[in-house]
Amino acid sequence: MEFQIWGYLVFALSLVALVLAFRVMRRKRLVDDIPTSRTQGVFIGLVELKGRAESENPFTGFLSAKKCVYYHYKVEEHWSRLVTETYTDAKGHVGVRTRQESGWTQVASGKEMQPFYLKDETGIILIQPEGADIQPQTLFDQTCGRSDPLYYAKGPQGSIANSDHRRRFTEEAIPLHAELYIMGQSRERGDIVAPEIAKDKSAPMYVISTRTEKQISRSYSGWFWFWIILGLLVSSGSGLLLSQQGAEGFNPGWGAVWWLGFYLFGWLLGWLWAGYNSLVGLRNRVCQGYAQVDIQLKRRFDLIPNLAKSVAGFSKHEHELQEMLAEVRTISKVNGQDTTDIRSASAILVFNMEKYPELKADTLFLKLQEELAATESRIALARDYYNSIATFYNTRREIFPDRLLAGIFGFKERVLINASDLERTAPEVKLAE
Repeated sequence: MEFQIWGYLVFALSLVALVLAFRVMRRKRLVDDIPTSRTQGVFIGLVELKGRAESENPFTGFLSAKKCVYYHYKVEEHWSRLVTETYTDAKGHVGVRTRQESGWTQVASGKEMQPFYLKDETGIILIQPEGADIQPQTLFDQTCGRSDPLYYAKGPQGSIANSDHRRRFTEEAIPLHAELYIMGQSRERGDIVAPEIAKDKSAPMYVISTRTEKQISRSYSGWFWFWIILGLLVSSGSGLLLSQQGAEGFNPGWGAVWWLGFYLFGWLLGWLWAGYNSLVGLRNRVCQGYAQVDIQLKRRFDLIPNLAKSVAGFSKHEHELQEMLAEVRTISKVNGQDTTDIRSASAILVFNMEKYPELKADTLFLKLQEELAATESRIALARDYYNSIATFYNTRREIFPDRLLAGIFGFKERVLINASDLERTAPEVKLAE
């Protein structure tokens, strides 16, 4: 009976390992499935970004003295002591023995972080690091004794009990201009009309890492197989424990096989669950990407004609003011002319100039040109995002073993957007006759 209890407990541990394995696999699939967005093309939702960390007022690392947007340092002190204890051997004899214990104790630590910008070739986006899984670089790692100036300069003046008077100083940080990989939820900023990346409870993950995407994916893959293999070994052990029935001629090995079979069946169900959810997530992101293209097209359709009308109106009004100014100058040059008309015309001119103090047609035309270029860039980025996620989705449908799930559950191929298929052309506008 005791073996059975332990067997069930051990098998439950194997199921825990299986759950942890597929939690890691879910994160790996997210990293692999989501295409990298450009900062200028970030839309609301879960996004993946790559770029450099930038800040106008960076921190200075406490230990490394390097410019950074985040750092965390700690100081540890080494100790050792002799411990005397009593023990009882296998024959019941009581004895006394002495052993040495040692270890490290943290004696000081500190951390600073700030919102910073991620910069790539298209622009910048604000990053709110609070609540993120930050994976920094190690900028400082040094162990020294009391003779080193660092010992007391960056550490406490007192010592801990049983100290060996050795201290280890380490600092991890995100240096200024460091290449970063970020996956997190995009939302609209509160101060201006622009997106930012911040912690969101509904988001499956929020990672700010100095490692590359491949390194992160490989790390998740390694942890997945670690938990899977650990679960296999534990489930085999649980089968052996549950097979100890005491029956004559009973082979405990068959019990291990049965329980291992149960574990593998659970692994199969977990794989089906993870694979199906991953394909559903990809399909939804494809739909979201296509919707973003429509949103940008609608934005262009609404914005550009209205902006063009405004520029045309300002241009016409500026032309009228210039004619009025020329007329006033002409009148002022006429000898013996009544100044009443001049004062009246000047008053009208001043009134109009005060009403439109920044009336510059050339500047407005330049802004219109910039807005047109920015709008077309946003559309191009939205289309590029859609094509990237659709291509990845179509590829996942074709490769084994996800192809089996796609066929069983009816995941259809998505068509890519190209110039011949896109019939939503830019509206034609006339600035002035």
